[in-house]
Amino acid sequence: MLTVIVTGTIGSGKSAVCALLSRKGIPIYDSDSRTKALYDSVPGLKERLEKELGVPFRDFAKLIFSNDAAREKLEGIVYPLVLEDFKAWRRSQTAPFVVLESAVILSKPIFNGIAHYVVAVTASEEVRLQRLIGRGLTEEDARRRMAAQTLDLSKAHAVIENGSTIQALSRKVNRVFFGKNSYICKLENK
Repeated sequence: MLTVIVTGTIGSGKSAVCALLSRKGIPIYDSDSRTKALYDSVPGLKERLEKELGVPFRDFAKLIFSNDAAREKLEGIVYPLVLEDFKAWRRSQTAPFVVLESAVILSKPIFNGIAHYVVAVTASEEVRLQRLIGRGLTEEDARRRMAAQTLDLSKAHAVIENGSTIQALSRKVNRVFFGKNSYICKLENK
């Protein structure tokens, strides 16, 4: 089954792109929500992470956005579980392609080779900052989270700039994913 990664840094609009795709019947694997579900469904996972990181579970987000070593330790434990969960989920789908939404996947070697196509969603720093503040983050927290993520656009097959309206975004999504000359359509027809 074709796998498309939709990626982008925090506040870029990955979720908006995926919501538009979902409305068209494309299955979306939201790595953030699936990871949160794993914390609750994998026996002993939270306790193991608390022991490894030395902080209560409720403090993980603050820690991993400010401490690279802690983030790497958490990822080393959680990402293999996410990868296996994704593979099981993908096997259960019947659509022409599935989407894996993740902000950080391109920089994580464990996920190399699972995608046929990569779409990066971008927005200016100011737009992203305003979106994060609109979600209730302080400017300081928003900037710290933005600084913790980078995106290598050279790994993307397509880039969708998401700095204006939902209508403009919808047109871009349709062109990239469903246009007659889209890379995805060419892959589906092979």
